[in-house]
Amino acid sequence: MRKLAIITTHPIQYYAPVFQLLHQRQQISIKVFYTWGESVLNKYDPGFKKNVEWDIPLLNGYPYEWVRNTSKDAGSHHFEGIVNPQLIEQISAWHPDAILVYGWGYAGHLKAIRYFKNKLPVFFRGDSTLLDEKKGLKALFKTIFLKWVYKHIDHAFYVGSNNKAYFKKYGLTEDQLSFVPHAVDNKRFAENRQNEVALLKNELGINDNECVVLFAGKLEGKKAPLQLLDAFIGLNRPDIHLLFVGNGPFEEQLKHIAKDKSSVHFIDFQNQSRMPVIYQVCDLFCLPSNGPNETWGLAVNEAMACGKAILISDKVGCGADLVNDGLNGGVFKAGNLTAFTEKLRQLTKNKNLLLKYGKQSQIIIADWNFTNAATAMEKQILHETY
Repeated sequence: MRKLAIITTHPIQYYAPVFQLLHQRQQISIKVFYTWGESVLNKYDPGFKKNVEWDIPLLNGYPYEWVRNTSKDAGSHHFEGIVNPQLIEQISAWHPDAILVYGWGYAGHLKAIRYFKNKLPVFFRGDSTLLDEKKGLKALFKTIFLKWVYKHIDHAFYVGSNNKAYFKKYGLTEDQLSFVPHAVDNKRFAENRQNEVALLKNELGINDNECVVLFAGKLEGKKAPLQLLDAFIGLNRPDIHLLFVGNGPFEEQLKHIAKDKSSVHFIDFQNQSRMPVIYQVCDLFCLPSNGPNETWGLAVNEAMACGKAILISDKVGCGADLVNDGLNGGVFKAGNLTAFTEKLRQLTKNKNLLLKYGKQSQIIIADWNFTNAATAMEKQILHETY
């Protein structure tokens, strides 16, 4: 059996299920090398302003090793946050036939990519896009540098259309690219949680005939929660509710602006087991990001798996693949409050239309699942290593 060493920073709810499937299917043998180190289990998330420990199992069902991280400021938020003097030695001791690296933007990862180039097939997984690209001298230097980075990659697994365009701009060719869908646990999010939904609506004072718009995520600048609140207030509709779920640097400002608005609600960060209830409360999920670096927006996958209509800005990377204007929601130009408010007005005037859009969302998202991701990886890895 071919052996694949997987390099990634820490256990993530969107990746661990793919690792579990790869191990269970036994088409290839895998071992995951977690480069943040075991200290990640107690990590403080500055965006949510708290220690985050997911309440679904992320380390069960597949083999892994912790890799010592010697960074003085450990974390995935900067290049020097992941420094692994023993990573290459640990991987080499396992004698893999190929490596798969999630993200190059860490000292430890880039060092491993460079070392294994021309020794083993080097596969890569990332979700960057060109949606925030700028022109000028800085952009030219960025292009030169990224083309150098991707010369060390033999094959990349792209997550969607915008990500594929990014890889092609920076030097990878069509035959060096395979589609591996960005996925969430569609089945878990689609499970009927209506009893809990009814309880939550009752707690918030929301009637069944009223429309609920949801924002779920970090309350930070790039996701533009303030603009969502402005657009919502601009509707001036007492029969529509806006629900913010999450924490972050804009939390106090949002609450201050909305202090006299009984139709605006706030709930603190909710763990993974609770999130299906949160999505199922709403009629419309909204992610109005201005960027930069709203690479995909996996919350959109989650909301779609729950059968919800979607409203996003054109800075959200998944839009080209998952959100079709007039079919399952709408897309507006990022930063354009007038266009945003008008889209929000159109979508919230008819709950039956939102229900119809939500059913389309579930149809669209059905193929964006962990099984398709795992099988696509297996196929290309086996092709490249035999």
